[in-house]
Amino acid sequence: MAVESGVQHLLREAALRVTRPRVAVLNAVHSHPHADTDAIIRAARRELPDVSHQAVYDVLRALTDAGLLRRIQPAGSVARYEARVGDNHHHVVCRSCGAIDDVDCAAGDAPCLFPSEDHGFAIDEAEVVYWGLCPSCSAAPDPATTAKG
Repeated sequence: MAVESGVQHLLREAALRVTRPRVAVLNAVHSHPHADTDAIIRAARRELPDVSHQAVYDVLRALTDAGLLRRIQPAGSVARYEARVGDNHHHVVCRSCGAIDDVDCAAGDAPCLFPSEDHGFAIDEAEVVYWGLCPSCSAAPDPATTAKG
């Protein structure tokens, strides 16, 4: 499988052993961007039915530490994982259903990395989250304004 060999290459490049749980979890995150741990466990089990919850948690931690995954946690949400790493992108989150999508940085290489005051911190990352309603939730009728019968 071409995707699997690509995943194996990513693991080797990160100096990680290629194991079936790592391949299954990395495939799951690539297939389901912004998925939470439960969704990743379900997806990984389609490829590797006997993988345990703990193994998935351990793999997610190892892949995040190795820079192959990014862990995000918008306010009020559980942790989610994505394979888009190494660039300066942000997220848009639906206040109603919790859908998440990637948003590229508006301008420049990393303009959000330069705050007006750093308070002595050595800043190496910025996280911007845009909040609103996704198209589906925007189109749904507002229960507060619908006629009551």
